[in-house]
Amino acid sequence: MEEPLILKNDHPAATASVEEDGLQQKSRNESLWMVYLSTFVAVCGSYVFGCCVGFSSPTQDAIREDLSLSLAEVESIIYSMFGSILTFGAMIGAITSGSLADLMGRKGAMRLSSAFCAAGWIAIYFAQGVVALDIGRLATGYGMGVFSYVVPVFISEIAPKNLRGALATLNQVMICGGASVSFIIGTFLTWRALALTGLIPCGILLIGLFLIPESPRWLAKRGRQKEFEVALQKLRGKDADIVEEAAEIKEYIETLDRLPKVKLLDLFNKRYLRSVIIGVGLMVAQQFGGINGVCFYVSNIFKSAGFSPSVGTITYAILQVSGSGLVLACLITGLSFYLKVNELALNYVPAMAVTGILLYIGSFSAGMGAVPWVIMSEIFPINIKGAAGALATLVNWFGAWAVSYTYNFLMSWSSYGTFLVYAAINALAIVFVIKVVPETKGRTLEQIQAAING
Repeated sequence: MEEPLILKNDHPAATASVEEDGLQQKSRNESLWMVYLSTFVAVCGSYVFGCCVGFSSPTQDAIREDLSLSLAEVESIIYSMFGSILTFGAMIGAITSGSLADLMGRKGAMRLSSAFCAAGWIAIYFAQGVVALDIGRLATGYGMGVFSYVVPVFISEIAPKNLRGALATLNQVMICGGASVSFIIGTFLTWRALALTGLIPCGILLIGLFLIPESPRWLAKRGRQKEFEVALQKLRGKDADIVEEAAEIKEYIETLDRLPKVKLLDLFNKRYLRSVIIGVGLMVAQQFGGINGVCFYVSNIFKSAGFSPSVGTITYAILQVSGSGLVLACLITGLSFYLKVNELALNYVPAMAVTGILLYIGSFSAGMGAVPWVIMSEIFPINIKGAAGALATLVNWFGAWAVSYTYNFLMSWSSYGTFLVYAAINALAIVFVIKVVPETKGRTLEQIQAAING
């Protein structure tokens, strides 16, 4: 009698097969613990990033009272210098991030970023005037700029292809988490104590970097063959067969090494142009959709709409980690201001404005907040990753500065018109993603880059 092609679950062979599959899955999960640990350590940098972003909003009044500043002075510091100097520092960090990550390694760049952020928090804590506050903010901004490039790149280079997308999105989750925690605990802690809390993730990151391996792809690019194999084996587990993956990485890097050294203008050659357009285009879409105008001025938006700023800000912080619908959110918020300007349905204006803003930040966090960084970390070949990544990150931080700087001018021009502009930009971003951005799920970095760049 022939054996059935499909075994029943109670058949001894089927039972053995199920048990073997279960053991293999358990072994795979256990072998990846170093990938998970490395990702956790790296996204501590993302959490520091979020703490920096979330610091200014809940501390305005407390800084003014503690340092005996006038309302005009504190508005200048927080919403002009203190706000924009953060993005200015981040732009400097973005310019140097690619070179630092290529020269010092991904771990070295994260270590330097953490040191800058820690120094910045200490300067803010001990500040007795405007200058120390600005120096501290500039230092934390520089660290943010480097973190924003090196963390997603490091995660993409250490993660296996089936986990890369999920692990890379933790970067945005932790940024939102850091900002949310700062928004919430900033309503209870003094501003100096809030600055000290920023040192905790910096310390965890600095210690954790001693426990995790360097990016295998960076080690291979630097010709450190033995260290490359050791790092890859640690990340895949001591019993994992890394021969095929190691060969693919080395072959791709050897191909790239035969190409001439890339300069900034070379990024616009036909070979790399599509990946640069995708990376830079996503950063433009992310920032010019209005996120930093909303983020930096959220309390003012709630106040102008007649809603409690403290309650609205805490709710905003909670909702940063989920949601969808940027275009709809901008339209709802724009409509609320249109009704207010024209004195129509005034009873509904506060609820509409708050609904629009909360939907906006939830949508951003779930989609456009995370996706550009994930894609950016995947699409650039390693020989241009430093220059192209630095360019994309610089464009991102320039956009952050431009939007936060122009927000008040736009609102003075037309409150509802401002959000209609943001809605239009976000609609164009959807078209850009559909038409230009490729699917990267389930493919190795080398496969993605070869497909995009021919």
